[in-house]
Amino acid sequence: QVQLVESGGGLVQAGDSPRLSCAASGRTFSSYYMGWFRQAPGKEREFVAAVSLTGLSTYYADSVKGRFTISRDNAKNTVYLQMISLKPEDTAVYYCAASRTFRSSWYHGASDAVEYEYWGQGTQVTVSS
Repeated sequence: QVQLVESGGGLVQAGDSPRLSCAASGRTFSSYYMGWFRQAPGKEREFVAAVSLTGLSTYYADSVKGRFTISRDNAKNTVYLQMISLKPEDTAVYYCAASRTFRSSWYHGASDAVEYEYWGQGTQVTVSS
């Protein structure tokens, strides 16, 4: 089992470049595929980005591609989401999630929230214009 704690959110200005962190408990962090999702008020939770076990492969939602970068440091049990050129529409609660396996493959399942076993409590990011 793994526990996830996000940090780094807050009130930022449009165009700012904050970095979110997600610290995981346990000694098997490198065995978990990691992802970031977000949920804006009144909207469903949506996929943002995912990273493979080693960090060599990444996958992004079209809405953030080129602006957000997901990475992981297995030695620190931490996954990051570097965001640049933030827009007001990026305002949401950002969640990190972990999964050991996917029903078919990481590539096909990484963007599906139901594939993830563990979730953090979320961190609010509010982007003012």
